Amino acid sequence: MMETPTLQTNVLQIKDTEQRLALKNWKEKGYKGSIIAGTGFGKGRVGVMAIGEVLRRREGRGLFLVPTNQLQDQALEEFKKWGYDDIIDRVDIVCYQSAYKFVNQEYRITVADEVHIGLSPQYRAVFLNNTHHMLLCMTATIPEDAEYRTFLVNLAPPVYVITLDECVRKGLVAPYRITCIPVELTEEERKAYKAANNLFVYYKLQLGQFNAFDEATRILADKSASGEEKKNAMMFYKAIRDRKEVVQKAFNKIASSGEIVKAFPEKKVITFAGTNEFTNQMFKELDKVSGGKARRYHSALKKVEKDKALKDFKSGEASVLCSTKALNQGFDVPDAQVGIICGLDSKALQMIQRVGRLLRLSPNKIGEVIIFYVADSQEEKWLKNSVRNLSNIVWMDDISSYI
Repeated sequence: MMETPTLQTNVLQIKDTEQRLALKNWKEKGYKGSIIAGTGFGKGRVGVMAIGEVLRRREGRGLFLVPTNQLQDQALEEFKKWGYDDIIDRVDIVCYQSAYKFVNQEYRITVADEVHIGLSPQYRAVFLNNTHHMLLCMTATIPEDAEYRTFLVNLAPPVYVITLDECVRKGLVAPYRITCIPVELTEEERKAYKAANNLFVYYKLQLGQFNAFDEATRILADKSASGEEKKNAMMFYKAIRDRKEVVQKAFNKIASSGEIVKAFPEKKVITFAGTNEFTNQMFKELDKVSGGKARRYHSALKKVEKDKALKDFKSGEASVLCSTKALNQGFDVPDAQVGIICGLDSKALQMIQRVGRLLRLSPNKIGEVIIFYVADSQEEKWLKNSVRNLSNIVWMDDISSYI
């Protein structure tokens, strides 16, 4: 159903009001703090407004930190879109990977979009070694890692918090429905998973059953640890990686995704895999079942191929977009009607970002999210943890119940 101009205008007005409230809270807290808002809220615009309003009134430069190189151009367009062309030449738009080049400098205002990336130790220098008179950090949810969370709270305490579900209730983004569907491992995959899980259990016992993760981390950081201790710690983490690789690359996830594409040929679909290799395999299969209308988008591809993939998907020339993590944050991919998630971890942040790719401005459109997971495996536990703060979740026995 086509949206009416009045409906679109009302939604934009609601979003504008909430964004300005978040910005107002930040100002009242002394121009230093974090906005924690579900994907689709429009944090990018808030960041642009913050920099624009500050630099129009004060001398100095602004720093806008973004997740990837690809988002630098998009951020530049955001300044133009919202009428801040006059201050663009006073803003450094930098991705976190290049932030080390912008240290020992003084900024009137710094905005850190998707700040959870910048909390990694390798990127923190941009916060610790620069002078930031004003600092605005933005992310979709409070970091789950205790050390990262403490660093963020000390750096820029939360001044405005709104969950994804609250965004839906206020009409800021479309409603969503998550359907979780189990898949079975092949016989070969089942043997590989069992072998990896047996090793995991064994080395967990060697490290101490109730604190194995902490103990492994401590041992690997301890230069005085014995060779046997280090071996146990490394094998423990290897078993975790091996087990995760089996479930992330389960063949039946590809087959089931193909069933969805075939069943709903009129819908535009985004898939999220756990690795670029699996994304390539997914693309190969879905390109067949969609009649050549699938495209890939991941970090190992050249920019020209990624740009064309997005262009084709937005124009309708392609109806399936296969991705890994590159689409998780920052990209606005309109008109996608179904999201298929095949690569899981236990982090709520990644899930919120991926669900958010499907939630656009239309309050009369439901974002369909389908999650394929390996039942009775560690992946099922990761899934339940990652969706614990989301609602409207349906658990089905198999794909036939959905189709």
